[in-house]
Amino acid sequence: MTDEEFDILNELYFLISFKELGDSCSLNSEKLKIILWNMIIKGWVNCFKNYDQEIVPTKEEFEYQFINYHYLASKKGLLAHNAR
Repeated sequence: MTDEEFDILNELYFLISFKELGDSCSLNSEKLKIILWNMIIKGWVNCFKNYDQEIVPTKEEFEYQFINYHYLASKKGLLAHNAR
């Protein structure tokens, strides 16, 4: 787990928007998008269309909609975060 992944998971104990996550982690949008996608692929982060609708976006959907989604650490992500 990278330091950036650790910092992102640290913010994802509660559902948070992309903008709020970017502000709290001090990462630019492009870098955060890349890291989030990798964490989604690893199963560490869940993606939500709105506060109560979890989705599993395709890479293409994510590329165009990532800024509109909300994010939450998965159980697997929390275990990885706490194991570090």
